[in-house]
Amino acid sequence: PGPPPPPNPADGSRALASPLARRIARELGTSLEGMVGTGPGGRIVAIDVHEQAVPSAEASTASAMAAAYPEYVDIPNTTVRKITAARLLESKQTIPHYYLSIECNVEELMKLRAQLNETLAASDGGKLSVNDFVVKASALALRKVPECNASWNEDYIRQYKEANINVAVQTEHGLMVPVVPKACGKGLATISTEVKALASKAKEGKLTPEDFSGGTFTISNLGMFGIKQFCAIVNPPQACILAVGGAYPKVVSLGGESYAERNHMTVTLSCDHRVVDGAVGAQWLQAFKGYVENPLTMIL
Repeated sequence: PGPPPPPNPADGSRALASPLARRIARELGTSLEGMVGTGPGGRIVAIDVHEQAVPSAEASTASAMAAAYPEYVDIPNTTVRKITAARLLESKQTIPHYYLSIECNVEELMKLRAQLNETLAASDGGKLSVNDFVVKASALALRKVPECNASWNEDYIRQYKEANINVAVQTEHGLMVPVVPKACGKGLATISTEVKALASKAKEGKLTPEDFSGGTFTISNLGMFGIKQFCAIVNPPQACILAVGGAYPKVVSLGGESYAERNHMTVTLSCDHRVVDGAVGAQWLQAFKGYVENPLTMIL
């Protein structure tokens, strides 16, 4: 018999190996160094790699880390979620956010809502939600403080003449924000009907581009989930988004030694500081609070 084949070089990159063996070694994260080839002329072949492979330190660490996790399932991202992720990432990376919170007494709003719902029920006219009042109050506050109804451009700030209110809706496909156009000029019942119709279309995946285009201000309401207060991410190119918490009872002074329990609600305005200065954001919240605490002014 002839002499044994020469050993492979210590440097695995120069080892005598077939292309398939090299590819398998790369995929396994192992080196060809030190392997004994059984192919012609001592060439390392695929079977040699499978039998002699020693995972690299990096591969061993990655494998150990992966083994530490419980079983999992990878859920493909929907188109809606990919778009939402890209826009929110853009917003947090490029928009200088700041946040302002205010507490509103919604006792009178709750009473008025109950009265109006009784009237609507008699004519099968639907039911008003607290969020319908929030949409209306936001639109009217934008009319009072139009600096918040705007968007940033490098050479100018664009201020809109109509309040088109986006309302965040969670669906199984991801977050959607259909729009209620020209909300200032609409009554509470009309706003309620439109929001319900848009939410239904969103959950069924039937929104058209017109249903979510042209918004100038966004509302995100998590009050129905028991959330008291949170901060939302600005929806570009808009300058503001209002995060709405749920109503909660609070003991307040009625003067002297008299106290009573009243429903309150905390809202937080997220602003683009390039467009809306802090004092302007505060003015908007004061206007919003005025409408919410005196709800009859919304329907006069």
